Amino acid sequence: MVRRRLSSEEEALWTALTRSVRPLRPGPRMATPMPPSPADNPAKTRLTPPAPAAAPAPPRAAPAAMLDNSWERRIRGGTISPDMSIDLHGHSLSAAHARLNQAIANALANNARVLLVVTGKPPKTAENLGRSRRGAIRGEIGHWLETSVYADRIASVRIAHPRHGGDGALYLILRRRK
Repeated sequence: MVRRRLSSEEEALWTALTRSVRPLRPGPRMATPMPPSPADNPAKTRLTPPAPAAAPAPPRAAPAAMLDNSWERRIRGGTISPDMSIDLHGHSLSAAHARLNQAIANALANNARVLLVVTGKPPKTAENLGRSRRGAIRGEIGHWLETSVYADRIASVRIAHPRHGGDGALYLILRRRK
């Protein structure tokens, strides 16, 4: 298979795209494509430089991979006490998304540190039918939290202790107000 080289417009787009994307996990970066040589297409040789790429968005604070030991111990032992809770299961995706944003806003306004979000356990029949084990709300909640206007105020997201719902619920640990 013969690989073609990128045109100057495609290269400019690729460069702009790679500058605007942040990796999910740290690791080796992809190599940028080789610039096209004028010998590849002499009729379309361009003398003007490509348009400048847009500035990348400022990075947001990502949820912590690990909380300090006291938080971890309280979550594992089930001694954590949610300041507020919201039950999303049984709602449509759009209604659940709106309720989640409203609940986070209320929790932040009330200086709550722990918000219990009940998403509902995945259906038991999903194993038998070969479908995904996650429910629709549970499948979307990670994306909603990442793209939320409150993403920088969320310190961590953890699966709840069984006494608070286990796999069917999440703890949102909120950052303190500065």
